[in-house]
Order: sequence, then structure tokens, then C-alpha cells
Amino acid sequence: MPRPGVPRPALRRFRLPNGLRVVLARETESPTASVWVWYRVGSKNEWPGITGASHWVEHMLFQGSPRYGKGEIDRAVVEVGGTLNAFTDTDFTAYYSTVPREHLAVPLDIESDRMTRALLRDEEVERERTVIHSEREGNENWPEFLVEEELFQLGFRAHPYRWDALGSRADIERLTPAELRAYYQRFYGPRNAVLVVAGGFDSAATERGIRRRFSTLPSSGDDVRVRAVEPPPRGERRAVLGGPGTTPYLRIGWRSPALADPATPAAMAVNAILGGDIPLFSVSSGWWRRAEHPSSRLYRALVDPGLAVRAGSSWHPREYPSLFTVWALAAPRQSLDRIEGVISSVLERLARSGPSRVELDDFRVKVRRGVRLAYEGASHVGFRLGYFSTVGSIEFEDRLYRALLSVRASEVRDRARELFRDEAKVTVSYLPTSGASNA
Repeated sequence: MPRPGVPRPALRRFRLPNGLRVVLARETESPTASVWVWYRVGSKNEWPGITGASHWVEHMLFQGSPRYGKGEIDRAVVEVGGTLNAFTDTDFTAYYSTVPREHLAVPLDIESDRMTRALLRDEEVERERTVIHSEREGNENWPEFLVEEELFQLGFRAHPYRWDALGSRADIERLTPAELRAYYQRFYGPRNAVLVVAGGFDSAATERGIRRRFSTLPSSGDDVRVRAVEPPPRGERRAVLGGPGTTPYLRIGWRSPALADPATPAAMAVNAILGGDIPLFSVSSGWWRRAEHPSSRLYRALVDPGLAVRAGSSWHPREYPSLFTVWALAAPRQSLDRIEGVISSVLERLARSGPSRVELDDFRVKVRRGVRLAYEGASHVGFRLGYFSTVGSIEFEDRLYRALLSVRASEVRDRARELFRDEAKVTVSYLPTSGASNA
């Protein structure tokens, strides 16, 4: 019997002499084509003093290159009926445009022009500083952002996962245009990039167009591997934050395995059972978005009886060990101490008895359904192929998929025991200082 594999389109893959990796996923009937460029550069490649540089560069690559002046990238894509955007994470930065298939040349021209030749002029860097500063201030209005930022600063002492991709307020205010250009010139280039084209296109013509546009770019891009090693946790760490709001909020984290760790499939099952989500294999939620899962254990233990208005778990496996977290927004007149006690009971029960057969069966159904839907539409295909090509390999997705379908109850139980150790626990509470509805 053949081993189950991911139902993806047929692929054509090649590498240019300058190091650029290319993935073509042609779907004959698709009316659109989606172009993605992924850089293996994210906040993990920053250091104190220039935190937020990757996110800032993301903004700047829309602000001018030799062929496309300020505002012209957006205009060129929108005028042909396309959409475009970009995002920055810890391990990568991604840019994408999805256009009617007959206009595929437009995003290919754009990406080849800004891969190594974005201008990052002083005056544009300064204008964007205001935009990024406002983005940071907007996020600071949300207790969830403040708590997550504090949690990762507590959880990490040496590894760059300790800062948010937005960067610190102080670094946003002081980072110079020259430093930002140096960061871009050091890390961005074909050696650290993956180009994905998905959807409707002529394979031979598209490959010729890619080789013509990208082969002349210099072979740039320094090593992006992180050398810092986070020491093992040696005791619980806690913090309490206060600020405006009406709802107390609790978030708890534990050191989690890296994406390629053999323990990851079982940890993903733990996350699905506690909170309901399966990042990259979930039907109902995206990469960052949280969804409500009434059948999950934390929801049933906290929301159903009225202790919390929302509750769940959150874990996105990263290139390096990160944090597995659980969280809850308290219901009126419910204390965070009581909620934390219930969370501890839920985790202890999973670590003691493991998942039920029904929970494991439901987990496998979600994985199968999620991976089918993940390859529907050119934009989704481009995201998925680019993500796995950047953080590991497309073949790794097949291995992970098979491992998720075959994970055993005993593995989930043992992974819960290993994850939820008191010495690896970090806890942040947010207590509203005004307008609180909780007694």
C-alpha cells in the first residue's frame, strides 16, 4: 500500500548559478498566477540595536527600486487586477503578488528589480520610520501584544526569538538609514531566497523569463543560521503587567521543539487537543489568526463553565526551539489564579492519561482535510510551497504529514509530560488598572 503523501500539483524545481531556488507549480485551469519570494531572513537575524530591521526592510522594498519608483509597485499590480502584500516573521520574510495569468510578467519584473537593488533612500527610510512607529504604538494598545512580548522576553535570554518582529520602540527610534541598508545588503539576495510561481502559466516560457530576469543578479546573501544557543530553563519565571482594559489576561509558555525535531508531530497533536488548531494543517485558521474550537479541552474546561470568555493554546513550530503557549481571557469576576489552576489540571490530565481515541481520530481528520484545502488556489499553493522550501524542504512536508497521521496516543502523552515541566514554565498576567469589570 503506498504511503500517504500531500496532494500537491506537479512541480518543476531548479536552482540558478547565483543560488536562487525556483519552484514552479503549474495548474492548467487556473485563471491566476501567484508569485512569491521568500527570504530566509527574519527577526532571528537581528541583534540588539537593530531589532525590527527585517520588518522595516519589508516596508522599504515597496518604496523604490531602479525600475519602480515610490508607489509604482502597488500601482503596477493593481492596474492589471492583481493583489499584493508581504509579511515578516521570526524565520523569514515573504512577498507575494497574485495576478491574472496573462500578466505574470509584472510581478516577476518587480521581484527581480528589488531583490538586490532596492534603493532604501534616506528620506524614504525616515518617512517609513513614522509608519512603523505608529504600527508599534497601535499594537501596544492591545494587552495580548504586550503579554506575548513580555512572555518571549522572559522565556529567552540568549536567542533572538526573545524580541518581536516589530522590534523595540528604542530601536525603531534610533536605527539609521545606513544601518538598514547594510542589513539589507548583507542578508537579502538570491542565496537566501526562494521564488515560487503557482497557478496558470506556460512552463517553458516562464522558466525562460525567470532565467532572463534573475540570472544576472549577484550571488549575495550571508549565512542566516543563528549561532546563539539558549541555555536550558532552570526555573519558573513570572511577570505581572498592568494597563488599560477591562479583561484580565493570562498566558503561559514552555520551551517547545524546533520544526524539524522528531518530537514536533506529537507536540502538534498536543496543541490540537488542548486548543484545536493545527498550524499549516488546519482548515479553520490561518498562520497567525486564532479561531474558537468548542471541542478542545481548554475551551470546555474554561469557557463552557464561564471561567473565561476565550481560551486556547498557540504554537507555531519554528526553525529553532520556541514557546508552546496556553492563554485565557477571564470572564467577569473570575480570578486568574483560579483559571491557572484549571489550566494546570487540564495539562496534568493529558500528561497522565493521554488523548482519547476520539480525539486522535478527530485530529487525523483535521490534518487530512486541512492539507487538501491548503492546496486550493494559486495563492495558497504559493504560500505552502514557499514556506516549506524556506524552513526545510517540500519533502519535509510529506514526512511531517505522514508522521501526524501515524502519531500514537502514548507519544502525545509523553510529549505533554516533557513539555509542561515547571522548571520550563514562563507566566505573564495582565491586570487592568482602570475600567476593570472583574472584582
